[in-house]
Amino acid sequence: MFPTLTNSFNMIDIWIFMERTFGIKREDKSEWERRAPITPLDVLYLDSTHSIKTIIQPSKFRVFSDKEYDKVGALVSENLDAPVILGIKEIHPDFFEEDKIYVFFSHTIKGQEYNMPMLKRMMEKGDTLIDYECIKDENKNRLIAFGKHAGIAGMIESLHTAGKRLKWEGYLTPLLHLKRPISYHSLSLLEKDSAKIGREIIQNGFPEELTPFVIGIAGYGHVSGGAQELLHYFPVTEIKPEDLETLEDNPHTLYKVVFREEHLMRRKDGGKFNLQDYYDNPENYTGAFPEYLPYISILINAIYWEEKYPRLVTKKWLKENYNKPVGERNTYRLRVIGDISCDIEGSIECTVRSTGPENPVYVYNPDTEEIKFGVEGKGPVIMAVDILPSELPHESSNYFSNILKRFIPEIINASYPTDFDKCTLPDPIKRAVILYKGKLTPRYKYIKKYIRR
Repeated sequence: MFPTLTNSFNMIDIWIFMERTFGIKREDKSEWERRAPITPLDVLYLDSTHSIKTIIQPSKFRVFSDKEYDKVGALVSENLDAPVILGIKEIHPDFFEEDKIYVFFSHTIKGQEYNMPMLKRMMEKGDTLIDYECIKDENKNRLIAFGKHAGIAGMIESLHTAGKRLKWEGYLTPLLHLKRPISYHSLSLLEKDSAKIGREIIQNGFPEELTPFVIGIAGYGHVSGGAQELLHYFPVTEIKPEDLETLEDNPHTLYKVVFREEHLMRRKDGGKFNLQDYYDNPENYTGAFPEYLPYISILINAIYWEEKYPRLVTKKWLKENYNKPVGERNTYRLRVIGDISCDIEGSIECTVRSTGPENPVYVYNPDTEEIKFGVEGKGPVIMAVDILPSELPHESSNYFSNILKRFIPEIINASYPTDFDKCTLPDPIKRAVILYKGKLTPRYKYIKKYIRR
């Protein structure tokens, strides 16, 4: 339990106590955001193993109740009087206090305009920003992420959406019986239901007009892995991209195809694809993905994308090709795009806005470039929920916290002198320091051009 700050506590005791404390901010970007960066069980672990205390802001939305944190010794308080503050999503500019360390997903490394006022405020306050997304090993592999559960939730949302869209078109399929992720009290119940619907696909199949039913997954990282893991509960036949054009019309299976960079991009000069060259010189490549689009029923986008890279699906391509016959097939086969990456007008250019669990999908009309929420209308249905792991809050929080708890002692125990080079954070965390005492670190100096004065 927390010590009581009575007159018997001298100032040195209080100072030591506060230095060994971190705070957990209440998530307030969306009432659907129910995740926690650290679970009550791991609060207890940090206290008993490392003598690190926790202050947590009360929340009526968080998946773990205030009482659960109180029982393991956390102080539930509006005032986060601690040097290190943990959150998940972006933080309102008015929240920041001077010279503190904040750890959260800032969504600033691409110069995202909507988060520049937040970053500027942190600079004014002299704060240090550590971004989970940038905590990586020497091989640039991310060490902390919700990716797996984003993939699971994104796949279920997309399959559920496909069932509703096809019903609107007049087709009744087993997918119609699949509920949304937020409707399940646990991942095990979701998996059980998926297996049941998988058996229904084997028994009843899809209408002939919809076959072959192809799920294309762009990317092969943690997000893609979560999406593919969920598909294990369905009858799935994995194929290669080059097999798409000659697929058999088997109504009792879902065809899964995973696309890597060599399928998505092509050298402009016709030369052989080279992954490192693509990363180093993306201007020498053009998008090759449109040749596969006519054969895909559901597209799951799980790639990392920046402006310098070609897009997978462009507005121009949709306008020119949607509903255009290609051989015996038709591009109208593309019913749903599950854009888990959710870069606004990014790799999926028709993702013109993000959505929330309360209203997760919209139809993009290729002719007018307008959107209409729901599944009805001309054009692909876009699923662009930007807080997908929050739809599986218990499992995703447990998974994330189990990883993050290993880094907290290193953040708490590090020395933060004026000179960033002398900061004693271990390299994986130090690489993730975007701001240090209000100044952009060398690795992130480029962000300065995005900050308006």
